[in-house]
Amino acid sequence: MTRTLHVQITSADRSGLKERLEAIDAGDDVEPSEPTLSMEDLETFGRVFRSTNLELLEAIVAHEPESIRELARFVDRNPPEVLDNMDELADYGLLEFEENGTPKRPVVWYDEIDADLPLTLPSGRKRKANA
Repeated sequence: MTRTLHVQITSADRSGLKERLEAIDAGDDVEPSEPTLSMEDLETFGRVFRSTNLELLEAIVAHEPESIRELARFVDRNPPEVLDNMDELADYGLLEFEENGTPKRPVVWYDEIDADLPLTLPSGRKRKANA
C-alpha cells in the first residue's frame, strides 16, 4: 500500500482545527484527514526539496539505514553534511529520528510525495521577478 505525503504551497489551513480537536477530546469519531505539509512559498519548497534532500529521502526508503553514518555511505557524502540536511528535513516533519542506543536512525513514514504547485498566486500577491 502506498503511503502518500501531500505537499502544498499555501498558508497552513487551520480552519476547523479547534472544532476537530474538541471532538477528539470529547471522544467523538473523527474522520482522518490526509497528511499534508503546507509550505509558505515556492522558494522554501525548492530549498527543502532540492535534489540532495530528495536523494536522502529516497535512500532512507530504499535502504532503511540504521544510522546517519550508514545513510551517508549509501549516498556517498560526508556524515556532517548529511546530518545538516537531515536536521532541515526533520524540522519540516519530513523525517524522524529513532534512537536505538547511540546512533540516530532516520525514518520516513511515507513512500510517495504528492506536490500541489500552483502556477498562479492568490489575488493581490505578486511574484518577485529575478533580473
